[in-house]
Amino acid sequence: MAWYHPLLFALDAERAHSLTIAMLEAWGKAGTPMAPGTDVAHAVTVAGIRFPNPIGLAAGVDKDARAVTGFLGLGFGFVEVGTLTPKPQPGNPKPRIFRLPEDRGVVNRLGFNNGGIDAALARVAALTPRPGIIGINVGANKDSADRIADYGTAVAKAAPLADYVTINISSPNTPGLRDLQSQPELGQLIAASDAARHVGGKRVPLFLKVAPDLSRDGMEVAVRAAIDGGVDGLIVSNTTISRPTTLRSANANETGGLSGAPLAGLALAKLVEAREIAGGAIPLISAGGVGSADEARRRLDAGASLVQLYSALVYEGPGLARRIVAGL
Repeated sequence: MAWYHPLLFALDAERAHSLTIAMLEAWGKAGTPMAPGTDVAHAVTVAGIRFPNPIGLAAGVDKDARAVTGFLGLGFGFVEVGTLTPKPQPGNPKPRIFRLPEDRGVVNRLGFNNGGIDAALARVAALTPRPGIIGINVGANKDSADRIADYGTAVAKAAPLADYVTINISSPNTPGLRDLQSQPELGQLIAASDAARHVGGKRVPLFLKVAPDLSRDGMEVAVRAAIDGGVDGLIVSNTTISRPTTLRSANANETGGLSGAPLAGLALAKLVEAREIAGGAIPLISAGGVGSADEARRRLDAGASLVQLYSALVYEGPGLARRIVAGL
C-alpha cells in the first residue's frame, strides 16, 4: 500500500475522492506533462479517433471536468468526463460511496451529482492547448419530464467540444433510467442523440453505455439498436446491482452500483456476449473490474478496442495507467 493510502482511507470515501480531484486539478494547472504521445505499439484508432493508447479513465471520476489535464498526465490515453446533465443536480443523500477493501471494490449510489453541463463545458473549452482526447458522458436529470429530450439537449451542447459523446442510460442510481435500454425508448433516444450530434458539418462520434445486468436478450436489443442507429461505439459496462456471494466487506450490501474487482468476471462475460451479438459491426469499449495489465489484455483479447477503469485507482494508486500501458 502506498504511503498516501492510509491518509485517504482515513477520510470517508467521497471526501477522499474530492481531495484527489482537487490535487489533480492543481497539478494540471501547475503544468503537468501533456497527455502521452502516440506510441505506435499501443496506439489504436476507434470511431475515427486516434487514441495514443487504449487505456482510458471511465466517466464518474472527474464528473465536472476539473482535473482532465491531471488525469491525462497520469498516462491515460483518454479521459471521459461526466456524467453531465442539462441542469445541475445534487445527487442522492450522503453517504453514497462505500469502499469494499477486502474485495477491492466500491459501491456507489451517487445519482448523477454534477454542477451541470454548461459549467463543465466551460472548463473543457478553457483547456488550450487541448491536452488530449476528451469524451463527454451525458445523462438525464432525475426530475426531468422528458428524459429523451434531456439527452438530445446534452448531446447538442457537448458535441462542439467533445472528441466523442457517451449517452449513459445504465446507471442504477437514477430511478427508471435503465428502462431506456428497452425498445421503443432506446431507438427514440438514439435517434434524438444522433440528430443532436451534428455540428457545423461535423459528425461527432457517439458511444452508448449499457449495464452489465442486461439479460442476453436485453444485450441483443441494445447492440442491435446501437448498430441500426449509427452509434459508433458500445461501452460494456456500467456498475452492477448484483452481488457476488464471495463478497467479504462490511459495506457489500449497501444499495447502489458495485464496481471494482468483483465486477471483473461479469464485465468480461458481457463483453464477450456483446462481441458475439455484434459480430464486429461496432467497436466495443470494456469497463468494469480492470485493475492490471493482465486484465486489460484479457479485455482486448476478448474483443475490446479500448478499456476504461475507475475503481482500481482507489487501491492501485495514480501510477496504474502507466503500469498497465507498459505491461500490454
